[in-house]
Amino acid sequence: MEIDGAVAVVTGAAAGLGAATADMLARRGARVTALDLEVPPGAPSSTWLPLAADVASADAVDASFDAAIHTFGRVDVVVHCAGVAGGFRLIGRDGPADPERFSRVIDVNLLGTFHVLRAAAWRMSRNRRSDGENGVVVTTASIAAFEGQQGQVAYSASKAGVVGMTLPAARELAQFGIRCATIAPGAFETALTTDLPSGLQDQLTASVAFPRRLGRPREFADLACAVIANEMLNGEVIRLDAGARLAQR
Repeated sequence: MEIDGAVAVVTGAAAGLGAATADMLARRGARVTALDLEVPPGAPSSTWLPLAADVASADAVDASFDAAIHTFGRVDVVVHCAGVAGGFRLIGRDGPADPERFSRVIDVNLLGTFHVLRAAAWRMSRNRRSDGENGVVVTTASIAAFEGQQGQVAYSASKAGVVGMTLPAARELAQFGIRCATIAPGAFETALTTDLPSGLQDQLTASVAFPRRLGRPREFADLACAVIANEMLNGEVIRLDAGARLAQR
């Protein structure tokens, strides 16, 4: 899909991967609705609509998509980056883990992805673009979906669920001219990593092949834009990790 002139919704757009993606799409000529728990920076304009929304709420997601369509007329592209880490161990000092901690991660990362996917699919299915490609949805998993570390039971489960939704969604939505793909990043420069002590940051990159550093948000945005632009990328999960494989801990 041609990015210039497209209408995009980006979640998690206040910082990190989502902010870089929303900015890159806007610079390439898309009209962007930027969503996050708190309103992303930037004044509303003819090409930029910042909104507050909790992706764990289906109603909030639907309302945001309706606002995007009210403002820009349709939705062509979605890049879903919103998520939480929520690391904890199954067994703590005082007993087993609180189930609510697991539920919160699943609510945001897995159900949140489902809420965004269903909202996007319904609205894109009503598009009637002349080229027959009516929408592209890019979701975000993690390499923890494949080799989660200790303390990542909830996070790995949530991201594995995102991976598992990708191909069935792509197969179902093909009849509507909608593509679905997922990016599974390794360790990137976000608030979750840059606030860590340097020693812990070194641990994150210890298994990286090359380049041995944290990924940069614009590199994620580059790949998201490449997925959007390339019609042959569909039903695929793409690792973006410089060859990293997570250790046990």
